[in-house]
Amino acid sequence: MATILIATRNRHKIAEIRQILPADIPCLSQADFPGAPSITEDADSFVGNARKKAQGLAAWLAGRADLWPPDVGADGAPFYVLADDSGLEVDALGGAPGVHSARFAALDASAANAPDAANNAKLLRLLEGVAAEQRTARFRCALALTRLRPPPAPGDPVMFDGCCEGRIAFAPAGAGGFGYDPLFIPEGWTRSLAELGESIKNTLSHRARALASLRHFLLDGGS
Repeated sequence: MATILIATRNRHKIAEIRQILPADIPCLSQADFPGAPSITEDADSFVGNARKKAQGLAAWLAGRADLWPPDVGADGAPFYVLADDSGLEVDALGGAPGVHSARFAALDASAANAPDAANNAKLLRLLEGVAAEQRTARFRCALALTRLRPPPAPGDPVMFDGCCEGRIAFAPAGAGGFGYDPLFIPEGWTRSLAELGESIKNTLSHRARALASLRHFLLDGGS
């Protein structure tokens, strides 16, 4: 069975990906490799950032097989690096925050990622006075999958994408999820992603849709 190394230390993303992928696919994370570098996400698209993270971490690990768990790649099973970049696009803001979603509020202070509450507060502030019908938005996700073992094939990394359309509420609601989930109401629903709960979110979210394509890819033999 293939093993996947998820190229993030974000515990929310790690948990969500593990919940959506088949339970029999072993998933490691970047937290399992404390010396792994942090890849700067400076591309101008989700696809560019995901590709850069997957290739960067794979290149770092390629020459460090001594750090791999002993059962990884056993019997010739593939070992993949999976990188995600995702975010929120709000039409009334010209597609912002986009690739800056995680550090939206921190941009004001030239810092790294900002707390979820600060990002949500900034979003609401910028949308103050914008009518409900003009608060359309979407979550986008790009996944990049590249192989460590066997060596990368032509076309690596393989890309997958997902999108979830919706709108931005006037106030946060719900205690579940993370990021902008308390403000995002998916199309066809009247409750936020944070209110819907993991079981529903993991069938309709942008990341769930991208991971569904990845799942089919793996079940078809990863080719």
